[in-house]
Amino acid sequence: MFGFLKKKLKESVEKISNVISSKDEPQIEEVSEKIEEIVKEEPKTEEKIIERVIEAEPEVEPTEAVIEEEINIENIPEEPVVEEKVVRRIEKEVPKKTGFIQKIKKAISEKELTENDIKDILWELQISLVESDVAVEVAEKIVNDLRTNLIGQSVEKKKIDEIVKNSLKESVKEILNVDSVDLIKQAKQKKPYVIIFLGFNGSGKTTTIARVGHMLKDKGFSIVMAAADTWRAASIEQLEEHGKNLGINVIKQKYGSDPAAVIFDAVKHAKANDIDVVLADTAGRSHANQNLIEELKKICRVNTPDMKILVIDALTGNDVVEQTSTFNDAVGVDAMILTKTDVYEKGGAILSSVHNIKKPILFLGVGQEYKDLKPFDKNEIAKNLME
Repeated sequence: MFGFLKKKLKESVEKISNVISSKDEPQIEEVSEKIEEIVKEEPKTEEKIIERVIEAEPEVEPTEAVIEEEINIENIPEEPVVEEKVVRRIEKEVPKKTGFIQKIKKAISEKELTENDIKDILWELQISLVESDVAVEVAEKIVNDLRTNLIGQSVEKKKIDEIVKNSLKESVKEILNVDSVDLIKQAKQKKPYVIIFLGFNGSGKTTTIARVGHMLKDKGFSIVMAAADTWRAASIEQLEEHGKNLGINVIKQKYGSDPAAVIFDAVKHAKANDIDVVLADTAGRSHANQNLIEELKKICRVNTPDMKILVIDALTGNDVVEQTSTFNDAVGVDAMILTKTDVYEKGGAILSSVHNIKKPILFLGVGQEYKDLKPFDKNEIAKNLME
């Protein structure tokens, strides 16, 4: 996961770093100008120089030429020199004063970045983010955050990588910073706890239901599953097969039955048998099928689920924005699960889905087994993105 996006972010970090690192080694004229600027700001330093001249040559008037000779900048060879050599020479020739040498070191080891320095790099980064399935609005936020952290700042060459990476990490964490949902804690507070799974066709709802059932059963919950996808061929048989593998009962009716009634029967069964959790499958829907959207509204109205989980196929990329909006606008989404993230290289769908509806991701599907449901950790995502 994140292979493509991580590559693009790394390239951007390197390009911004090169803006600093490619700065020519300080020339003598540049260093002289820096010293003159600082001396003007430090009158006491100039006074000390004059005092030294008078002490050494009491008969000589401390003219500007004599002061320059004392500083001895003109006598330094006019050739490119490395930063360390310049600093050593300055330390030798210029009188010591608290903070003075430090200012000169800073002047020649840092560079204040301007918009022109990195505007092309930031634009390339924004394009790369969009290519990585990051929604345009999210990409703009990440780039603007980075721009704010860099432009007009005196950036030390040694720290540029750290500054850029930290900015990107903080942007990602801020995007993912939505109210969390503790499924286990909530499921313990009500019996039966009813969870309805939503999603487009092919998003992996049925398999995800089985994985959640496996996880909850391992934590000591009793489960019943409702085969309320009475629309798609073989959907009921698929859920029954998972139920058989997991030892979980499945409540069903025939194809074409009212899905709201199937879930209602499952809830009734759970109450009668003291079962902890009801996991309800539903038919895949799209924004174009208004009848199925209205049916979904009826399902939620009749059964008042405790949680509505939207299952998203991460490989759909930027379509997650449309999918999340469709279901959230229709019935309100409480949380999300992203599937197939183990084979998803771009990674941007994770950021886009959370940013669009401001709802948390509970789990990531990371494999083919029932156990392959990984709890979502925003800090881990932000960290891994920049490794």
